Amino acid sequence: MKRLFAFICLLFLVAAVGFAQSGEFVRVEGKYFVEPNGNKILLRGINLGNWLNPEGYMFKFQNVNSFRLIDNTIKELVGADETRKFWKSFRDNYITKEDIRFIKESGLNHIRLPFNFKLFLVEDHPEIWLEEGFRRLDDAVKWCKEENLYVILDLHAAPGGQTGDNIDDSWSYPWLFEDEQAQKTTIALWKKLAERYKDETIVIGYDLLNEPIPHYMENKEELNLLLEPVYKMISAAIREVDKNHIILLGGAQWNTNFKMFGAPYENNLAYTFHRYWMPPEQKEIQDVIDFVSKYNVPMYMGESGENEDAWIDTFRKLLEKHEFGWCFWPYKKMDSPRGMVQFAKTKEWDEIIKYAETPKKNFEEMRKAKPPREVVKKALSDLLENIKFKNCTANQGYLKALGL
Repeated sequence: MKRLFAFICLLFLVAAVGFAQSGEFVRVEGKYFVEPNGNKILLRGINLGNWLNPEGYMFKFQNVNSFRLIDNTIKELVGADETRKFWKSFRDNYITKEDIRFIKESGLNHIRLPFNFKLFLVEDHPEIWLEEGFRRLDDAVKWCKEENLYVILDLHAAPGGQTGDNIDDSWSYPWLFEDEQAQKTTIALWKKLAERYKDETIVIGYDLLNEPIPHYMENKEELNLLLEPVYKMISAAIREVDKNHIILLGGAQWNTNFKMFGAPYENNLAYTFHRYWMPPEQKEIQDVIDFVSKYNVPMYMGESGENEDAWIDTFRKLLEKHEFGWCFWPYKKMDSPRGMVQFAKTKEWDEIIKYAETPKKNFEEMRKAKPPREVVKKALSDLLENIKFKNCTANQGYLKALGL
């Protein structure tokens, strides 16, 4: 009898410990995000765009607009080995502990961290894992933990591609939704990430796929029907190792369409929408307001921005009126007031832009179009220096628009 009593007490103790652990995480309660102390939290954050998933427009390129195209351009100019060194220094310098501290001290409470799957595994050999991506996420999570700044992890470029455009660095079609291997690789990556960060309370959750299925796909309605099933497969793998973190689901057509979703398939789910370049009026977000009302779930505005300060200020206030957490885009840009900070563009970088945008049919045209080596070297070295936080300038109008 004593042994039975002891065993029952042990079961209660284990259950209590498990409850205490789960209570240490930000969680979903109805339509709100709730902190471990039980208080509702309105998420106010910024996206660390261009760091772990470079985009061409952030380098002032137009046609060279995805990471692989940028990478190819730099390889053409300096070779593969120097390009590898360039990207290491770029990732070392673009976001540092000083940037995270500035974001926190500005008054924000979280970051959204976009990343490219190619930093974690080899695209042509998905059985080969890389340490680079995990190390970079580890650094960001560590810095955020030190500053008490929450983190949302965002798979911006998934295996196979979820958009088929430059933003996911893919191959002109969202193969993820039709390719079984791409799905297996995506699931494996998220499971590894969940296992790695399952005990990190500074991590709010996992944004499974950024802006899936663009509006211009002729078969978008067919692809839309595949979105939630893919989400369910990824979620199931995550829940095998991590039952604590929130899973965030973005709608189709660049996170704007939620009609393909049924009722939430688990308790700790939130949804995330994006809005760009529309009037900052309630009619533009009425669909997500209605979705929240129908299912009593949290809705998070994961991306918006790239607009005038007055527009951002108006839209932010509209979001807060409806208790929608927000995360504007981006934190840092080259020679632009449309971010929290900016860094200088040099005249040598203009030569890189000119080369990148010059059509080149063959290797002879490629060689003729190249700027002098000393110009290329200075352009790259100056860029790596200018992106450091100490050399950036805060955009006060943008900060004010964010209410900071």
